[in-house]
Amino acid sequence: MSTTLAATNLNRFVVFVAVVEMGSLTAAAARLGIAKTAVSTHMQRLEAEVGASLLIRTTRKLSLTETGERFYESCRAIVRDAELAVQAAGRSATELSGTLRITAPVDYGASVVAPVATRLQLRHPGLRIELLSGDRLFDLVGEGIDVAIRLGRLVDSRLQAVRITSFDQWLVAHPDAVGKSTPTQPGEVANLPFAVLSVMPHPLTWHFTGARGVKKVVQFQSTIIANTALATRAMALAGCATVLPEFVVRGDVEAGRLVRLLPKWSLPSGAVNAVFPASRYRPQKVRAFVAAMREHVGAGG
Repeated sequence: MSTTLAATNLNRFVVFVAVVEMGSLTAAAARLGIAKTAVSTHMQRLEAEVGASLLIRTTRKLSLTETGERFYESCRAIVRDAELAVQAAGRSATELSGTLRITAPVDYGASVVAPVATRLQLRHPGLRIELLSGDRLFDLVGEGIDVAIRLGRLVDSRLQAVRITSFDQWLVAHPDAVGKSTPTQPGEVANLPFAVLSVMPHPLTWHFTGARGVKKVVQFQSTIIANTALATRAMALAGCATVLPEFVVRGDVEAGRLVRLLPKWSLPSGAVNAVFPASRYRPQKVRAFVAAMREHVGAGG
């Protein structure tokens, strides 16, 4: 059975995507704010319009046919582009609404992104914000993410990105690990008990730059390892030294819980980027969030 676009109600694409993503007609109806019977009718008519079975219905769950799986991927892209086009067509910054899904690393998400997102939502009551914190790389398209905050080097060239700011990295240690003699040269810190942040490219090898561009390389010894910055910070607070982004440990240094070592020597800085799914349109809510992030870091947090 041949089907033309003119014979298909495109509103049903939105309903179909909601049914697949929510896993049931009832949940889709709640998400869309319509009756369950209306969702069921849309699905029946959509299958008639496209001339194929899209859903397998059982008493316990809904699943996709093979045709339905292919159709869902196309529908999701169409619905997303349509939403972005509408938002880009003239919605002003004072009219932000809908859901903004953000991902960020656990540490940066808690210390920087969460307060920025909260203030943005309070200024725009019609905007709903979901912050997903995790140290894994989220699938922006597959998981419906609007913007990801990523630190360090970007590895996925298929995505679009803008730079938000940069951050310094500090060598810090528990006062007991340092003792009474504060080191002044990189060579004096190599034997400190060192907590390793394993997700770093070279977590035991650090390049220090001093006055007049003098460079020194320090090879630490692995004594204890963690895969998150917050766990590594906890290890330092328990008695070790470590290298972490300054926004993770600045409060500890100011409170005297940790000591910043070699402050006259700098370590390589890192980048903070906002990353988006590739699209011709960038929603106003995303642009507003990026602007809020830049304002926040520009004001010193």
